[in-house]
Amino acid sequence: MRILFTSAGGRGHSDPLLPIARTARLSGHEVAFCCRPPMAATIEADGFTAFSAGPAILAPAGIAPLAPLDIERERRVVRDGFAGRGIAARRATELPDVFTAFAPDVLVCDETDFGALVAAERCDLPYATVVVVASGSFLTPDVLAEPLQNLRADAGLSTDPGLEMLTRYCVFAPGPPRFRDPAFPLGPTAHPLRPAALDPDDAARPTGVVGEAAIVYFTLGSVFNLESGDLFERVLRGLQDLPFDVVATVGTAIDPATFGPQPAGVRVERFVAQSALLPHCRAVVSHGGSGSVLGALAHGVPQVLLPMGADQPCNAARCAALGVGRTLDALTCSPEEVHDAVITVSSDPSYHRRAAQLRDETLALPDAAYAVGLIERLARERQPIVRTG
Repeated sequence: MRILFTSAGGRGHSDPLLPIARTARLSGHEVAFCCRPPMAATIEADGFTAFSAGPAILAPAGIAPLAPLDIERERRVVRDGFAGRGIAARRATELPDVFTAFAPDVLVCDETDFGALVAAERCDLPYATVVVVASGSFLTPDVLAEPLQNLRADAGLSTDPGLEMLTRYCVFAPGPPRFRDPAFPLGPTAHPLRPAALDPDDAARPTGVVGEAAIVYFTLGSVFNLESGDLFERVLRGLQDLPFDVVATVGTAIDPATFGPQPAGVRVERFVAQSALLPHCRAVVSHGGSGSVLGALAHGVPQVLLPMGADQPCNAARCAALGVGRTLDALTCSPEEVHDAVITVSSDPSYHRRAAQLRDETLALPDAAYAVGLIERLARERQPIVRTG
């Protein structure tokens, strides 16, 4: 079987697909990706054939100033960029050529790859989607309805007032179902999964920092790290003098030397696989991106969240509601506030107890092999796969 995986954004959009793609490859299927440039190069480094479609992902040269959190601005990005006549329109036009080149039997795309969904429907290709917005409360019908109807009309497809295109065949939802906002429940074709492999990659551990001792892991992701102003500096100052070692990752585009010498026990890296760090964590400090949040939950680690945009405020709200994390204002928080928040979540047993409950729920979920089995069934039957039990 030939499976094409597609994603419409950066690592936060492609990483949730990778465990399924790797398992499909190990199962003997022919697997390829179609991403926006330059993500295709990143995917090729993982050994996959990769095609490019859609506009390039542009990053600022250096760290841009941190803007005030504006959820309406972020929703406009989804409406006008991802779902409107921007990214989605380009990908809807270009992906049929990729289908011709690769001849997939089935498509698996990230849930924001609306252009791929339209292209698949036009080409009568069955598809599954993978949830990349963990809380479910960011991609709302009021934001998506109008641009998706326009997108469908431009492609010559009929109207879809119920937005059935989003969940038509099969949806994979990494993470514990309880984390999803109850106001936006998963539909009958949705199948919860473990978010990623939980075994650490020993080779990726930074020598001299990660051992048996507990650590605090700090990240601002792979997109908002370049829109963070002086947040790295403030948080790093706040993480000094903790009773734990600290590992901070700043992204491949930022030189760790930018932040100067760090005290003993604090290490700044461009990138370390979070699977190498999370088993040793006492707390995670992050921007609240879905990948970072679900990774911490999968290991039962309490969190301090500094949401800056996109789905991050929604994820932070769910962490607060479930009692597994504290949220700070990324624009104004002081080093002292960061320090105190980390001490609180790392020392209060209630945070660890509730995080452990979500970890256990995550471990009980089916793994990527289950997803591959459903993809095989979808390719054969070309019918919606309704969750049972």
